[in-house]
Amino acid sequence: MRFEDIPGLGEVKKLLTEAVKTNHSAHAQLFVGGEGALNLPLALAYATYLHCENKGDDACGVCAACSKNLKYIHPDTHFVFPLSNVKGEKDEERLKADITKSWRSFLLEQPFGNLDDWCNFYGGEDKLSIISKDASREIIKTLALKPFESKNKVMIIWQPESMHPAAANGILKILEEPSPNTYFILVTNAADQLMPTIISRTQIVTVPLLTDEELEAYLRDKQGVDQAAAGRIVQLADGNINLALKLIGEEQDNSTEFFTQWMRACFAHKYGTLVNMAEEYHALDKLTQRNIITYSINMMRETLLFQSGAQSINRTRGEERDIFLG
Repeated sequence: MRFEDIPGLGEVKKLLTEAVKTNHSAHAQLFVGGEGALNLPLALAYATYLHCENKGDDACGVCAACSKNLKYIHPDTHFVFPLSNVKGEKDEERLKADITKSWRSFLLEQPFGNLDDWCNFYGGEDKLSIISKDASREIIKTLALKPFESKNKVMIIWQPESMHPAAANGILKILEEPSPNTYFILVTNAADQLMPTIISRTQIVTVPLLTDEELEAYLRDKQGVDQAAAGRIVQLADGNINLALKLIGEEQDNSTEFFTQWMRACFAHKYGTLVNMAEEYHALDKLTQRNIITYSINMMRETLLFQSGAQSINRTRGEERDIFLG
């Protein structure tokens, strides 16, 4: 992953690259973003940039270090991530190798995926995924070794809020006093769940969600989505690129029609219709249910903005503006 592979976030990218160029990179950074923010891809791109042998405004993408980082096999980039109990009959070393292989495949196939996607990918769905208490010993053991190829060692800890308390406490000392040229990148979607002692030892990098314009441009230019469909997806995704990509493969969205019928039935006090609609909604899959609720919340918000005179920040367009705002 390189910075150019990530849409938007120009200011954050510049902040990270300038820090490396001027030798002011913090040894421990906390990439904070809401659900759907690109903080994991940003951490991967940052690791590539730190190892790159011919870096400019971005990693070169062709040197030996970049080639390995783009496949997530660089020996000086290490990963810690949540897992459920999937030991089964496999011995520990074989299990570790299989999980590492699955993790690399996941990053290649779903670079914008979330924790649920990861759990489904390796078969840990419906089980609690955590970073075990043994993780801190593994981190310390790994970072005690000298770098194999690069001058830098990078440790990416994804979802640190899922760390067992013993693991979190176990890394406090090395997080505060790492060996030279060692960089910790913690990637979280729930900073409020982290221990204060973890937060106090890291430099916070806030990763915002994509703007509607950035997301729509990505869908059109990189995914080949036509403008009308991209506009509908953007309104449902609300800056969440992972959700937007899932919506591309969905059948024609009927959220506008459903919401229109729902509001008209409420206004006319058609209780029988509302009961039938509730049963129809209950029969839908979870993603479609989520889309309808998200769309409805957005439309109520936009209607209130319009009625309050805030037309300048209203996001409704085309058919929706004609139906709901007149």
